[in-house]
Amino acid sequence: MSKRKKPKLPNKEQDTFFYEKKAFSAGYKRVAGIDEAGRGPLAGPVVAGAVRVCDGSFTERIDDSKKLSVRQREKAFVDILKRCDVGIGCVDVEEVDRVNIYNATLLAMRKAIDDLNDEPDYLLIDGKMNIDIHQPRTCLIGGESLSVSIACASIIAKVYRDRLMIELDLEYPQYGFKKHKGYGTREHIEAIRKHGLCSVHRKTFGPFGSRRKIKKPVL
Repeated sequence: MSKRKKPKLPNKEQDTFFYEKKAFSAGYKRVAGIDEAGRGPLAGPVVAGAVRVCDGSFTERIDDSKKLSVRQREKAFVDILKRCDVGIGCVDVEEVDRVNIYNATLLAMRKAIDDLNDEPDYLLIDGKMNIDIHQPRTCLIGGESLSVSIACASIIAKVYRDRLMIELDLEYPQYGFKKHKGYGTREHIEAIRKHGLCSVHRKTFGPFGSRRKIKKPVL
């Protein structure tokens, strides 16, 4: 049996289905995009999305989640769930503090991949994330703007995490999680100085963290 070749990278002028098409042309059948949300905040989980586009005829705008309004993301989220195989991986703050945010992000991505209905045979991953998985993959800097699968994954991860932070706002209204989603805004920093850290704040990094270093990955 001949070994399948890894898809070649396109130039920047290609359409956002280019990477998926190259993988299909190389013989892969189940191509999934991977992205995360929540690496930078001071509070809340890190969430990853994995999306295998089964039907490319979206009715809503699909793009990098950061380029979409809240309303556009919510509508796209529903559209993606209807048309795609979607997996979500979530790692809580305790695990983030235990293994560090990079390793927690890798774990969230692995969980998202495992959560798909059908195991993918090729992955398109946003950024340079060295996930310990057996599938061949292409890592794309700025992948949300280069691959429709990664764009979908970015929307899934962002909306899912935002909803979690809105729920946490009900439990801890003094921090304003609904507004800033746990990121280190001036308002959030002032709330921490006034009220201290709560159970969903990350304790190992940021202006109030110990910045504890983990020498070896624990995954």
